[in-house]
Amino acid sequence: MKFDFRQLTSHFQLYGNFVVAVPYGTGHINDTFQVTFDQGGTLLHYIIQRVNTNVFKAPEELMDNFLRVTRHIGAKIRDERAVNPATRRRTLEVVNSIYGKPYWRDPAGNFFRCYVFVENARSYDILETKAQAYQAAAAFSNFQADLADLPQRLNETIPDFHNTPSRLANLEKAAKEDKLGRLKSVSREFDFIMARGKECGVLIDLQKEGELVERVTHNDTKLNNVLIDDLTGSGCCVIDLDTVMPGLPHYDFGDMVRTGTSPAAEDETDLGKVTMRFPMYEALLRGYLSGAGGFLNATEKSLLPFSGKLITLEIGIRFLTDYLEGDVYFKIRRPDHNLDRCRTQLKLVASIEEQYDAMRKLADELA
Repeated sequence: MKFDFRQLTSHFQLYGNFVVAVPYGTGHINDTFQVTFDQGGTLLHYIIQRVNTNVFKAPEELMDNFLRVTRHIGAKIRDERAVNPATRRRTLEVVNSIYGKPYWRDPAGNFFRCYVFVENARSYDILETKAQAYQAAAAFSNFQADLADLPQRLNETIPDFHNTPSRLANLEKAAKEDKLGRLKSVSREFDFIMARGKECGVLIDLQKEGELVERVTHNDTKLNNVLIDDLTGSGCCVIDLDTVMPGLPHYDFGDMVRTGTSPAAEDETDLGKVTMRFPMYEALLRGYLSGAGGFLNATEKSLLPFSGKLITLEIGIRFLTDYLEGDVYFKIRRPDHNLDRCRTQLKLVASIEEQYDAMRKLADELA
């Protein structure tokens, strides 16, 4: 889909002369672009996103969450800036439309938003060092800590987003319907998932029993959703806030394990490259507990290793479901792309299971 960015950006409170717009990032859902403006000879950058309203059915509620979260964190760090100017980058800064709203809808119904580009920092699809893993996990746990006292419950932008039993039920439904006749070719993957079906409800059942506490969580903590400072190497800003809503902290830590411990890409076709690197897990666990250790209860801490397995399995379930339904949710760039993604998740689940005793032992020691 092509857009006239000179015209599009004129609907936001951006000043100077439009220079260029280029695609940015590797996200599966929204269309993201970096736009450049010349303001008196200085080039400034912003992010423009077209929100996928097929996924986010209530984008106004999404932006309500977005603003409440960024303003809450912004208020907390305002006084810190005099001591440490770098803290100004700890949260995103929304740019309003010229109509006073934090978004703009074009005549075709496309939903756009804009925020200030965070300079001199980058995200990593695959973590390269244990230090990066520690810093990324610390940034996400500090994000949770910053929002622990957020007044009023956030909107659920995608109900049951990390409801693993619901995701499993969706897979069973897709398999039963088998609209495209693909089930026969994925019987191994389907059977692998179903053999672990009883584990899917562990976290939700404990939440119902009061053992786990609902908190504000990011819910999509791929490691490319935290920016690492180019100079200091510290985690400086959590991004991609569309799924910030009520949840369990295990959803966040589990997704960090899923995306941060394997050296392989999420859609790697050579499954021999997919493995859970224990040193990366240790760095993530230490980094996460550096910020979250103060507010998690004993039961929450004990389930952190399990969350890595569960969320990896859940994402595998979602990729396989989308494959069976005809690739209608996640963007694909080749045939069987979602199947490849599913297979990497399930291979990582198997690797986690092989090292699970050591993962639990470390968590018990650090807790």
